[in-house]
Amino acid sequence: MKKVTEAVFESKKIRLTTMRILIYEYLETVTAALSLAEIEKFFHKADKVTIYRTLQTFQEKGLVHKILDENVVKYKLCADSCGEDYHNDRHLHFYCKKCNETTCRDEIILPKSLEESFQIDEVQILVKGICEKCLKSV
Repeated sequence: MKKVTEAVFESKKIRLTTMRILIYEYLETVTAALSLAEIEKFFHKADKVTIYRTLQTFQEKGLVHKILDENVVKYKLCADSCGEDYHNDRHLHFYCKKCNETTCRDEIILPKSLEESFQIDEVQILVKGICEKCLKSV
C-alpha cells in the first residue's frame, strides 16, 4: 500500500524527493501558515534554495497556496480540490496581531454568486485582529 504522501505527490504529478516529502509532512503538522524563514528555521541544515524551489513547485502544482500578510509571504497546504490550473483559495485568512499567526478560515468563503458575474482569477481576503487562543489568554 502506498503512503499517503506518495499518493498525494502522484496525484499532483510531483516527483518524490526526500526534501519534498519532509517539507510536505512538516506542513501537514502545522495549523498556521508559515513563512519561508520559519520553514528554513525548522530545516536549518537544509539548502535554502532547495526549500524555496520546493515551495514554488508545490504552489505551481496546487499543493500549497501563498498568503501575503504584513508584507511576508506565507505558505499553507491547499484543499484537495486545488490543482495546477486552479487554486480553490476562496476563503478568509486571519492574521493575529498578538501571536503573528496566519490561519485559513475555511468556514468563511467567497459566495459562488460572484463567480457567475465575474471572472475571478485570484482572491486575497485577510482579516487582522486577535485570535481566539490569544483572547482566552488575556
